[in-house]
Amino acid sequence: MIRRVFLAATLASAAAIVLPAQRPAPHSTLPLRLTDREFWKLSADSSEANGFFRSDNLTSNELMFLHVLDDLVARTRPGGVYLGVGPEQNYTYMAATRPAMAIIFDIRRGNLNLQLMYKALFELANDRADFISMLFAKPRPAGLGPRSTVTELFTAFADSQRSEALYNRTLKAIDDHLTKTHGLPLTHEDLDGIEYVYHSFFFNGFAVRPYPTYADLMTATDATGQFRSYLATEDAFRFLKQLETRNLVVPVVGDFGGPKAIRSVAAYLKAHDAVVSAFYLSNVEQYLLQDDKWHAFCRNVATLPLDQSSTFIRSSSRGGGGFGRGGNFVSSLGAIAEEVKSCAP
Repeated sequence: MIRRVFLAATLASAAAIVLPAQRPAPHSTLPLRLTDREFWKLSADSSEANGFFRSDNLTSNELMFLHVLDDLVARTRPGGVYLGVGPEQNYTYMAATRPAMAIIFDIRRGNLNLQLMYKALFELANDRADFISMLFAKPRPAGLGPRSTVTELFTAFADSQRSEALYNRTLKAIDDHLTKTHGLPLTHEDLDGIEYVYHSFFFNGFAVRPYPTYADLMTATDATGQFRSYLATEDAFRFLKQLETRNLVVPVVGDFGGPKAIRSVAAYLKAHDAVVSAFYLSNVEQYLLQDDKWHAFCRNVATLPLDQSSTFIRSSSRGGGGFGRGGNFVSSLGAIAEEVKSCAP
């Protein structure tokens, strides 16, 4: 285990910031906050056994994921429930759609560990610059503040060298925040998994994935040339900090075509009269088709509480709708209720 030391008190104090809650949609009984026990129970009770994917998938490889944001915001309603898969692109979609709760699925438990690392960092960081500093273990450059643009942030941090001392302090703070502040019963394997993920960010810097880099993803623009990533504005960051602080971003281990994860979440949401606002699929559909699990996935999705505004976000080579199409990373939207109605029990 890599040596760890205590993080400075200024980082720990960030966890005490109280933020206003995002209210659920009318008639929903979703809580404004989950207790630590409720958070872990929802995650554990909904999760399936750890599965396999061919890569770690620690960051997105979709550079055009912002191009659907205007249409997505127009289609969806704030205060619903966001569902997604994979790493950080979910945060950008969440910041745009403003859900009252988010559930992030992935077949790999490694993604749960990634999401828990992010949870701790969102809660510990005072602002975007603190967050980037801790995420990559790079000392914060002088002169950055709430009005700094996302390009100014990543340009400044590009010249900041990684610090092993900051890495060790932050890793200790992450573990303490999850296991002591929140009291989550993480196993040694989970803590090792969080360390593996965090070390990947520390060692590789912005090039966690060589292309696109983290800086490429965060400084990407929408179809009109506007910066819209989750680190583009302090407002977007603080909205996500609010959700994480209130335990309302819940990671779940599960196969989209599996017997439990989606259906368990569906039962929880129905019990709280909640409606799914958006469901980010990435390009998982192509793997479901390859593994002959597409129809099981369709039936699982049909159990979710949906309305006419519930929207799929998918990545495909075709850019158009069509439930089940795979592809390579042109984002498009689809009406969930319409697409899965033939699968309803």
